[in-house]
Amino acid sequence: MKILTLNINSIRAHIESFLDILKSGEYDTILVQELKVENAAFPHNLFEEYGYNIRVFGQKSWNGVATFSKYSIEDVILGIPNYADPNARFLESVIDGRVRVINVYMPNGDTIESPKFQYKLEWMRAFTDYIAQYLDSDEAVIIGGDFNVAITDRDVWNPKNYVGSSISAPAAREIMQSWLDAGWFDAWRESHPDEVDYTWYGYRGRDTIGNRQGLRLDYFLANKTAAKMIRACEIDTAPRNAAKPSDHCGLMIKLA
Repeated sequence: MKILTLNINSIRAHIESFLDILKSGEYDTILVQELKVENAAFPHNLFEEYGYNIRVFGQKSWNGVATFSKYSIEDVILGIPNYADPNARFLESVIDGRVRVINVYMPNGDTIESPKFQYKLEWMRAFTDYIAQYLDSDEAVIIGGDFNVAITDRDVWNPKNYVGSSISAPAAREIMQSWLDAGWFDAWRESHPDEVDYTWYGYRGRDTIGNRQGLRLDYFLANKTAAKMIRACEIDTAPRNAAKPSDHCGLMIKLA
């Protein structure tokens, strides 16, 4: 099974490049974040011919996540259980009856002085509590999406530029590092231990991709059972190089 995660930065604004992904048929399951559209306005009709089942947790103008799969999508959970969140950031489901996939769009948090940063930390702590039940599960569990954290300085093209940013804030990094310390498997980093590469390239600047001015913000984490199934994890630059691109690359994981 090949799974792609992609922050689309508005599914309606970047529909052409997303349709190209569906047309290729390369991915069995696709996790999409930052839909920026509510459920009622989600363009289901544009996707019907490509053979994907779809589950959507939308929000008008902001946030929103959707899971596409050629396989069955069952046991759907919208929002972190037992955490009151007005934003659409979490969509959990079981794909093909064999892998539990948690699709997340974690809060950005703006700057460390912003009230939004406290919300980011609160959200991440609630997420920490929730995913603990899955770490040692016999069920394969994959967490994928835009985490809005560059976990180390080598995941930031110029760390000095991000001092004070929530993206590289020590408090956010510490929470995410606690997941890895507990045993969650950072699929891309484990596959590329010495490589420097990024999944996000901003629109500002003449050629942020060519100049390697990016951040690693998108991840796949695997529990101990799922980690044994991983065969590859690679960055897909095609969505960022499209004619009308998102500011994120895709990230692919291949499971046995």
